Amino acid sequence: MAVWDKKIIWGFMLLLAGAVGQSVNYPRSVCAMKGSTVTLPCTFEPLESVTENGKEVLIKINRVVWCPNHLVCQGSTPSVYNSESNNNNPRYRYLGDKKGDCTLQITNLQKEDNATFRFRVETNKNKATFTGPPGVKVTVSYSEMRIKSSSTETEMREGESVTLRCTAQCTFHQLEVTWFRDGSALPETGPALKLDPLTAKDSGNYTCCLKNNSVTLSQPYSLNVEAEGTTSAAVDTMLAIHLVLFVLHTVLIIIVASIIIKRTCVCRKAAAEI
Repeated sequence: MAVWDKKIIWGFMLLLAGAVGQSVNYPRSVCAMKGSTVTLPCTFEPLESVTENGKEVLIKINRVVWCPNHLVCQGSTPSVYNSESNNNNPRYRYLGDKKGDCTLQITNLQKEDNATFRFRVETNKNKATFTGPPGVKVTVSYSEMRIKSSSTETEMREGESVTLRCTAQCTFHQLEVTWFRDGSALPETGPALKLDPLTAKDSGNYTCCLKNNSVTLSQPYSLNVEAEGTTSAAVDTMLAIHLVLFVLHTVLIIIVASIIIKRTCVCRKAAAEI
């Protein structure tokens, strides 16, 4: 590799990381459903001071920026958050500060959020201005939701309990869902729907989707809850039926046997007279 190429690379790395001691700590890559909300926890360590001409100069942070798919994120680079702008997209909320917290929240995830986001600190001194590598990769998923049950049985009895969970390919962040039973919305909004204790009224087809996003509606999950005493009543009915059939069968055998015996006696009497 040429010496000039090495200089470019090292210069570029200095632009990214800044001086020694400066860093940004990002979360791991994040996967979330389209339409959901994701929070990117983030911290940074800026320099407190730099030395110029033998004097210590305190560092003042002038601007913090989040931008997608840009290695340096400087100047007029398109950003999703700029602390010095009044036109930030309200879908992107900066939950941090200019001291060490750089947490970013993205609401109503869209296709354009499928990107690598990086954080930049701009100060009163170039030596303390930096963009933190490597950034955090956000993947937006379009797969439909699925319902998983805490029980392997779909036939339940009154008094038992079951928890239905609304899941998908991605890990959820601050997930709000809408639950439905037979098409009617339920008041619960969390990813887990606990039914305890079960009643016969809980029977039905359950579906879920991200709040205000019907595109993610899950396939129905059928739950059948037997009313208390239903099983014993059914058993009693079957016993009664079996008993009636047994009596009828016994009576029929007696009748047939009586006819056979009677005919046998008649035949024997006729033979004796001859």
